[in-house]
Amino acid sequence: MRAPHPHRALRTTAVGAVSATLVAGTALGLAPTAQAAPAAAPRAASAADVRFVDIPGDGGTILKANVFTPKDAKAGARYPSIVLPTSWAMPQIEYVAQAQKLADSGYVVVSYNSRGFWQSGGEIETAGPKDIADASKVIDWTLANTPADPSKVGMAGVSYGAGISLLAAGHDKRIKAVAALSGWADLIDSIYSGRTQHVQAAALLGGAGALTGRPGPELQQTLKDFLGSNLDKEAEMIAWGAKRSPVTHLDQINDNGAAIMLGNAWGDTLFPPNQYAEFYERLTGPKRLEFRPGDHATAEATGLLGLPNDTWTSTRRWFDRYLKGEDNGIDKEQPVQLKSRSTGGYEGYPDWKSVGPTRKKIAMAGTTTIRTNVDSGANGGIAILSNALDQFLKIPPTASVPLLPRRYTGVWQSEKYETPQRVRGTTKLHTTLTSTKESGTLVAYLYDVGPLGLGKLVSNAPYTFHGKTPGKPFGVDLELFSTAYDVPAGHKLALVVDTVDPLYIEHNPSGAQLTFSSPEADPSYVSVPLREQ
Repeated sequence: MRAPHPHRALRTTAVGAVSATLVAGTALGLAPTAQAAPAAAPRAASAADVRFVDIPGDGGTILKANVFTPKDAKAGARYPSIVLPTSWAMPQIEYVAQAQKLADSGYVVVSYNSRGFWQSGGEIETAGPKDIADASKVIDWTLANTPADPSKVGMAGVSYGAGISLLAAGHDKRIKAVAALSGWADLIDSIYSGRTQHVQAAALLGGAGALTGRPGPELQQTLKDFLGSNLDKEAEMIAWGAKRSPVTHLDQINDNGAAIMLGNAWGDTLFPPNQYAEFYERLTGPKRLEFRPGDHATAEATGLLGLPNDTWTSTRRWFDRYLKGEDNGIDKEQPVQLKSRSTGGYEGYPDWKSVGPTRKKIAMAGTTTIRTNVDSGANGGIAILSNALDQFLKIPPTASVPLLPRRYTGVWQSEKYETPQRVRGTTKLHTTLTSTKESGTLVAYLYDVGPLGLGKLVSNAPYTFHGKTPGKPFGVDLELFSTAYDVPAGHKLALVVDTVDPLYIEHNPSGAQLTFSSPEADPSYVSVPLREQ
């Protein structure tokens, strides 16, 4: 095993502190034990019938669950059913508010605590084969012990529950409809995009798992190698993530033909939107894609509290159409629905490639050299918190672009726009890079810059390279995270590049320098997707 780079080792020593901070801020009040007793489910006078049960999962492992059936269900009647695996680290009562609403409208709803968490047995498998088998076992139990119609089975979930639901749809033909909210299609492209570890995301998952469940040895070792930047294990980690990625099982998912709705947030720091959009385009059955402002699971959060929520309204309509067979029009709407971060309005598109049909380039002319190992002040914020502030208060991460230290940042700006620029989709960076070392990391940011130079973050993405020849130029192509953001008239767009961001692990050896150039035969640029005016 190679020795870790000194600077890299220094960065990863902060993982424990980052994990503790994130878990404290995002555990949503969960008690610090995996053996806590379930809280009583809230009941309304007209609520559906609910009971808590034990369901034998794969290998007989007990999964703690709750079952909602329509109130006054008639003897011999059969109802469509929806299975809800819980999110990572969440207790079995996570979906009580939505389960009750669904049952009141005529569904049998079974929510179960994913294996390895809270009172369910087993160890955390991270959406591995046992988790997929558990989903089928829960469907077996539902069909045998409730008035569920075997021809009308659906699955849904938030985050971890979304990933398990998508994976199960590729392995169990009984699943006819899925709503996968704030989930992942490609686990590697989510927390290792640009070949860069998303340290806050991984630390959050690892810390929350240890707090509320029982991580198995495979997960513990994978996290250790991942956060410790063990490149000797990179191929093994990618294979581990690929097995747990719905995109790996895409052919099976398409063959089984479930109607799939995907929902996510523009600023999801665990599972960025790009990978969901790419997966959506490759689905061949009935499908729908919804993106809204926010961060991981914040778009669905109010619905889990029983409050009005657009994501859960769409979920209910999706199941009403594809499990109940209701002609409610959702299948006739534009299947790609985007909510702008700026206006809060919805926009419909026939497919993802139609989202940003016009592209405007910002030239990255000249030669710019920056030094590494210093956070310039441009960064993507704090996982969960920063993009939630953008969602609710329209306050994204900011930076004073004129004051960014040019010793550590590269800055390229557009002209001042005379009309609003409606950024929609995926911004792309193309440049030529020369490094003084064989490894390195850069982070690209796109800012909306106002008249006083204050930049509001539009998007960002990291990029890491290894094994390059020092002093030899090479091409870099990087996709920033997709978004929907309106740049006001009189503002500029700026691309900023630096080398350190608290969201990511950086791989720059001490003293390294990065030089960006724009050869005449291969000019460097930023390509920004715009909605037609």
